[in-house]
Amino acid sequence: MASEGRADEGAGREQLGERHLSVVDAIAQSAGFMGPVFSSALLIPLVVGAGAAGKGAGIATPIAIVIAAVGVGGLGWIIAAYSRKIHAAGALYDYVTDGFGKRTGFVAGWLYYGCTLLLSAAIVLLVGGITSGFLSTAYGVNIPYWVIDLVYAALLFCLLYFGVKISTKAQLVLVSLSALLVLGFFLSVIVQGGHGGNTARPFEPSSAADGWSGIFFGIVYAILLFVGFESAANLGEETANPKRSIPIAILGSVGVVAAFYVLAAYAQDIGFGLNMTKWVKSPAPLFTLGAPGNFGTSILLDFLNIVVICDIMAVGVGAAVSSTRGLFAMARDRRIPGPFAKISRRWGTPVNAIVFQVLLGVAFVVLVRLDNGVFPLNGAPQFFPFFAWVVGLGGLGLVVVYAAISLGAIRGLWHHANPAALVVAVVLGLGVATGGIFGSIYKVPSPENQWIWYIIGWVAVGAGLTALNMARENHSAVARASRDLPELSLARTDAESAG
Repeated sequence: MASEGRADEGAGREQLGERHLSVVDAIAQSAGFMGPVFSSALLIPLVVGAGAAGKGAGIATPIAIVIAAVGVGGLGWIIAAYSRKIHAAGALYDYVTDGFGKRTGFVAGWLYYGCTLLLSAAIVLLVGGITSGFLSTAYGVNIPYWVIDLVYAALLFCLLYFGVKISTKAQLVLVSLSALLVLGFFLSVIVQGGHGGNTARPFEPSSAADGWSGIFFGIVYAILLFVGFESAANLGEETANPKRSIPIAILGSVGVVAAFYVLAAYAQDIGFGLNMTKWVKSPAPLFTLGAPGNFGTSILLDFLNIVVICDIMAVGVGAAVSSTRGLFAMARDRRIPGPFAKISRRWGTPVNAIVFQVLLGVAFVVLVRLDNGVFPLNGAPQFFPFFAWVVGLGGLGLVVVYAAISLGAIRGLWHHANPAALVVAVVLGLGVATGGIFGSIYKVPSPENQWIWYIIGWVAVGAGLTALNMARENHSAVARASRDLPELSLARTDAESAG
C-alpha cells in the first residue's frame, strides 16, 4: 500500500529528477491542465444550455459555476489531504490504492492515466487545427493542420524530455499571458456594460429559463471546466516541499480559476445582452464578442486567437506531464511493462513514457488524416469530430476516478484528517463526480453515447491485468517459499543435531 514518503522508498529503483519544483511550478501544472482561457472561450456555452440535454443554467450560468466550484473544492480538499500523506509520481493511482487496495488502485490508475494519454494526444490535433484555421482566415497563409500538428508534437517532446521544470515554466508563461489578456478583455466588456448595462440578474436563480432544474444541468457541465485541477499531485515526487506546495497548488488553482470563470461568464452574459439564445448559438463566445462590431477590433481578435492557441498548448503539456508520470509510476511498480519506468540519466524524465505519449499524438494525426476524420464531419473541419469524441471520452474517465478517490478517502484519510470535514468533502466530491458522469451519458447522441462502453471495456481490461499481476506475485511468493523451505529444514536438522 502507498504510504507517506513513497518516493523515498524507491531507493535503488527508478527515480525521477531531483525535488526542485516550487509551489509556482505546481500551480502552473494544475492551472495549465484546466486551461481557463480555452474553457472560457469554447466550453462555457455547455453550461448555458448547448449540451446534448438541451437544458442549462442560461442567464444564471455564473451561479452554476459557483456551485460547481464549491463541489470541486470539496474534491480538491480530499486530494490536498492525500498529498500531505502520499507524494509520488503516480499520485492519483496511489490515492485510490490507499483507500481500496492494490487491485482497485491499479484499475483506477489504468483508467486515469489512460485518459490523460488520450487527452494530451487529442490536443495535438486541436493545436494544429485551430492554428491552421487562424493563419488561413487572418493572413491567407495556408498550412495543412497536420503539418502544424507534427511540429507541435516535436515541441511537446522537447518540453517534456528536457526536464519537468521546463514544462511547468512553459505552462506558466502560456497560461499567465493568455489569461491576463483575456481577463483584460472581459473587464473591458464589463466596464462598457455589455449590451444593456451591468445587472445582478446573472446571480439570481430566477433568471434561469428552467429555474433550479436548468441550473443543476448547468452544474453538470460546469464541473467539466475544472477537469485537471488535481494534476499538480503527480509532481509530488519532484517538488521540494510537497506537503505544503501541492495542497496550495490544488486548492489555490481551483479558487483562482473559479473566479476567472465566474467573471468570464458574467462578461459573456451581459455581452450577449442576457440573450441565452445568442449565447448558446455562438460556437466561440470569446471570438464573437471580440470581433469588430461588438467589443473588439480585428487586431484584438487576432490576439485573442493567439492566446487561446497558447492556452490549448498549455493544456496539452499539462495533460502530458500527468500521463507520463502515471505511466512511470505504474511501470515502476511493475503493473505495466517495466521499460516505461526508464529515466533519462541527465534530465531525470521518464523517456519511454514521453516517447509513447508523443507517438500516440502522431498516430492520432495519421489516423484522422488517412480516414478523413474517422467520424462523420457534418461540415466540421477534418480534425474536429475525432478530437471532440476523444476529449469527451477522456473527461468521463477522469470524473469516474474522481468518484473513486472521494469514496476511498473515507478509509484512506479517516485517521489523517478532520472526520467532520472529511465527510463534507466526500459528499461534495461524490456529488460533483456523479453530476459529471450523468452529464456525459444523459441523452448523449451517437457516437458520444459509446463513451460509457469504452470506459467499461477499458476498466475490464485493467481488471484482467491486475488479476494477472496478482497471480504472478502469488506464484513468485510460492516459488520463493519453496526455495527457502530446504534451507529452513536443513537449519532445523542442524539445530536438533546440536541439541
